[in-house]
Amino acid sequence: MLMDPNTALIVGLLAPLVTGLLVPFLAVRANWRDIAGPIGAVVTFLAAIEVARDVLAGGAPSWMLAELAPGIELGFRVTPLGAIFGLVASGLWILAAIYSTGYMRGNHEKHQTRFAAFYAVAVHAALGVAWSGNLLVLFVFYEILTFSTFPLVTHKDSKAARDAGRLYMSILVGSSVILLLPAVIYVWMMTGRLDFVPGGILAGAVPASVAPWLLAAFTFGVGKAAIMPLHRWLPAAMVAPTPVSALLHAVAVVKAGVFTLLTVAVYVFGIDYLADTGASTWLVWATCFTILASSCVAITKDDLKARLAYSTISQLSYVVLGAAIATKMAAEGAALHIVMHAVGKITLFFVAGAIYVQAHITKISQLDGQGPEMKLVFAAFFIGAMSIIGIPPAGGSWSKFMLMVGAADAGMVMVLFVLGVSSLLNIYYLLDPVARAFFKPKAKEVKIDWHPLTVWPPVATAVLCIVLFFFADPILGLAQAMVAG
Repeated sequence: MLMDPNTALIVGLLAPLVTGLLVPFLAVRANWRDIAGPIGAVVTFLAAIEVARDVLAGGAPSWMLAELAPGIELGFRVTPLGAIFGLVASGLWILAAIYSTGYMRGNHEKHQTRFAAFYAVAVHAALGVAWSGNLLVLFVFYEILTFSTFPLVTHKDSKAARDAGRLYMSILVGSSVILLLPAVIYVWMMTGRLDFVPGGILAGAVPASVAPWLLAAFTFGVGKAAIMPLHRWLPAAMVAPTPVSALLHAVAVVKAGVFTLLTVAVYVFGIDYLADTGASTWLVWATCFTILASSCVAITKDDLKARLAYSTISQLSYVVLGAAIATKMAAEGAALHIVMHAVGKITLFFVAGAIYVQAHITKISQLDGQGPEMKLVFAAFFIGAMSIIGIPPAGGSWSKFMLMVGAADAGMVMVLFVLGVSSLLNIYYLLDPVARAFFKPKAKEVKIDWHPLTVWPPVATAVLCIVLFFFADPILGLAQAMVAG
């Protein structure tokens, strides 16, 4: 054991924050600034591993700072689901930090110091969400995550970036203040507590007739989950540099959204309470619509990042669907999908950025015949796509299988149909870029500039997609502990 679990929690929370604060002072030398991110990420990941090991053994690392009011503490207490998200955010930050250096330098981006500082603070906020001890602390760090990623979304300082930033803030802050915060306050008024309890805290405290409305307030109050119609900020944010897209789609932002909803379903409502009251039935169909509608939109997009953005909207709803089905197997599949989608999708965005840096190509229609020139990145894209689609031996096949079993347990045959159709649409719009790159004649000659730091990270995450197929047991163990109460 590297450190005591409680100490590991504190180190994991503070390491990215300290990294973000140090980056401006290290900017006197670019190499010092750029090495700070990977070092901070490694320290954070090692701490997250210790936290997860303790949770898997039945512990609950905690750090309580103060009691704000009866039943409301300012502090952190790690749940099994929080341990999963902590591993995702800290582990992928290592490769994202390395990749960002290659991308920002290779693309000659401005404001690289500001970018690196806010990137680290965003990871700190994501870990605050993951390891929060109650709904209030989660809400606070949810907001910190929004504000710390705003400068990243508007990084290019163009009109398009500023417009995207305004949409980003208006939807995410507006939804959280108007719906999420009142929902949190209502829970406290009805139960006298906001902490996370296996099996939930609402049974016997909130009438069954109110439960669907309360769940709706949480669902649409968490705009980061991108349930339609609160999804428009996500495609708009693709104007940001690709490392930001990776942060939004895989490491922090959207994962914080679906993590929050799954946490609310499991530890506030409780899976049994949702099933008994039928409070989440409407959400099953809302997520099914989002899954299919966003997949159909993805097919129409020629811009590679835009296509991946709509793919993310679809895949996020898989996680929320797992919570809404309200069976233990579906909830476990949802938790597993947070990990599998994160690794697969960061691979795809890494490749999109690598293609842009190396060949200055952003459109799928421009990829014709370019595959032989960029074999490694397209191979990585293919493996990442296989995981998102759910084809063995990629890790995403496990989470999709468990979601299907959970839907079957609940007798939801139409959900099985939706998941099947969605997978077929995934095949079409994710394998199309690879097919064009290798099986269509080259449309034009493109000069390829090799940037190793934009190539090896997607290769590493692609390998991780395969590794997670064979070694999913630790994550599955945490997912099972999540619903064991």
